[in-house]
Amino acid sequence: MTARFEGKTVVVTGGGSGLGRSMALAFASEGARVCTIGRRQEKLDETASLAKDGAIFGIAADVRDASRIEEVMREIVARTGRIDVLVNNAAGNFIAPSERLTPNGFKSVVDIVLLGTFHCTRFAFEALRGSRGCILNIVAAYAWSGEPGAVHSACAKAGVLAMTRTLAAEWGRYGIRANAIAPGPIHTEGTDANLWSIADVEEMVRAQVPLGRIGEPEDVARAALWLCSQEASWVSGATLSVDGAHWLDGGTLHFREAFDRVVT
Repeated sequence: MTARFEGKTVVVTGGGSGLGRSMALAFASEGARVCTIGRRQEKLDETASLAKDGAIFGIAADVRDASRIEEVMREIVARTGRIDVLVNNAAGNFIAPSERLTPNGFKSVVDIVLLGTFHCTRFAFEALRGSRGCILNIVAAYAWSGEPGAVHSACAKAGVLAMTRTLAAEWGRYGIRANAIAPGPIHTEGTDANLWSIADVEEMVRAQVPLGRIGEPEDVARAALWLCSQEASWVSGATLSVDGAHWLDGGTLHFREAFDRVVT
């Protein structure tokens, strides 16, 4: 059976850890040449070392730096000849009561998530048009529902969600698809250290997930593979929640109890 992404180039931002690393490895396992982008070259190299046959390479860049991202997209095309899939996963986030959140803290998250997504998408456009490729943006259910302690990230992700839908409508004429995945509560290095390690928080959140467990990065990676493949070739402008039905159960509002535990 032919790998779904054989001969294709996939770009994953925030590919040095967590969901980005999992998605990069999943695309590589399906035959893609994968470029990961992130601020720390050593983390990108760690991701590359986990793939076979040099399928993954990393280029250090800050997605907030538009001129650097323009250079990176040109370099990727020079090295691989194309870009077929762009996964905008790079993010910055932390839990903070809105009344304590500084303007700089708010701006930092918006710059990484919203501006970074635009920079990467804008400068990948010509290559994506050439390949009739696809864009996958990683958002969150609180982009439409809200969530205590996440006003900065919710605003940024809501902007990315609007961008996803706008580009699906505008760039469909070029054969470019644009979709989003909204992951639910996930085990990653960051959440394991900063959230699930706090007493009772994982248990409280798990109880709010109808399917009864916290997600794993591989859950999101498998969804990403499908949504970016030809199997989903007539899917564009969609947002797929990968969260065990957490958001349907009002999970983001129920999070207030866990939020109080985290910030006190």
